[in-house]
Amino acid sequence: MTNALDQLTQQLLDAARKAGADGADALAVDGTSISIDVLGGKLEHAERSEGIDIGLRVLVGQRQACVSASDTSSHTIETMAERAVAMAKEAPEDSHIALAMPDALARDWDLATLELQDPSAEPNPADLERDAAEAEAAALAVTGVTQVSSSSAGYGRHQFHLATSNGFSGGYGRTHRATSTVAITGEGATMERDYAGEIRSFQADLPSANEIGTKAGRRTVERAGARKPPTGAFPVLYDERISSSLIGHLLSAVNGASVARGSSWLRDALGEQVLPDGIDLIEDPHRPRISGSRPFDGEGLATWRRKIIDNGMLTGWTLDLANANKLGMKSTASASRGTSSPPSPSISNVTLTPGETTRDALISQMGTGLIVTSMIGSTINPTTGDYSRGASGFWVENGQITYPVNECTIAGNLREMLGRIIPANDAEAHLSRMVPSLLVEGMTIAGD
Repeated sequence: MTNALDQLTQQLLDAARKAGADGADALAVDGTSISIDVLGGKLEHAERSEGIDIGLRVLVGQRQACVSASDTSSHTIETMAERAVAMAKEAPEDSHIALAMPDALARDWDLATLELQDPSAEPNPADLERDAAEAEAAALAVTGVTQVSSSSAGYGRHQFHLATSNGFSGGYGRTHRATSTVAITGEGATMERDYAGEIRSFQADLPSANEIGTKAGRRTVERAGARKPPTGAFPVLYDERISSSLIGHLLSAVNGASVARGSSWLRDALGEQVLPDGIDLIEDPHRPRISGSRPFDGEGLATWRRKIIDNGMLTGWTLDLANANKLGMKSTASASRGTSSPPSPSISNVTLTPGETTRDALISQMGTGLIVTSMIGSTINPTTGDYSRGASGFWVENGQITYPVNECTIAGNLREMLGRIIPANDAEAHLSRMVPSLLVEGMTIAGD
């Protein structure tokens, strides 16, 4: 399939050149996805999708346009190129768009070390159904679980190939296998729910369905009898399950597109302290068997390990070529693109420096406060960093968990919150975002 996708991208580039484009890049994606849902021990839904998508971006002077299709016939490819060039001629000029310089393009990479694609055979749908059913049964076996609202298993295999008119051509494949379960405890107005889900690039690395279902059931039963916490200023511990969302707000703020628009609450913070001393935030696109890994970015530039935050200091933005040009900087090889859109900056894998203590020790340290295990909704001002989110979890008094909590809101300012985080040491190594539980002092909680 790699050779076929390579040929498709070359056809697209040839058609763009013939249609009058000054430059172009082309992306071809071949994918297979399988999803199985079980309810009450019986198959509820089964879906399989297969197909090839192609995308073409053309540059005419300092104007660009993107087109995509799922038909790979020669006629469609020629029509795509003609329409893309016609659209580009009508598009507004953008002095910052450009293809990478040929000497900056990735030339050598080792896919074997990244282990992005599981060589084992695609699972039989019956195996996925068995996993979903076993996870459901395991959750129901936990005393206190009244029902399972969903239990699912899935698999995906995708192959990507990117080619540019200035000499780049490369591709790679990805696989994943996943199992997840959502359980419920209680009845009527007293119902509470929780979940467990796991996904891995290699099927052999996925925990057993029984383990996943049992975890979902236990988490759910722990939420029985949840009530609102008191209102006031308290420390909040972001559980490892959701702590990456807090760091995600920082990653959004250092995205070069937001900075270039002036809509980031960190737009003037380059070189300033944004995390506590001793804490780094590292992007590493080359971690083996991790979903965010990639040998090159969406513009053909070689990816590399870099520190976004170094000893608490913000070192730079996340940039593709266009936003780097807008800000007078160099790309960080962070471009990502789909078949129907131009490149834009995105993060691959990130790791936050872990702390020296356990999650339980942080709970003891916090005294009285809130552990957040799930969040709903958000009101976040991207310009000021003002933060407000609905939350649920567990209330802590005298360093001990006392009761489950729901229907509360936590609020603060992201710049201030991130500046005083205390990390635990419980980050999960298989995740693309390795972020441990995070304790934040002085949050505002709105409950009873």
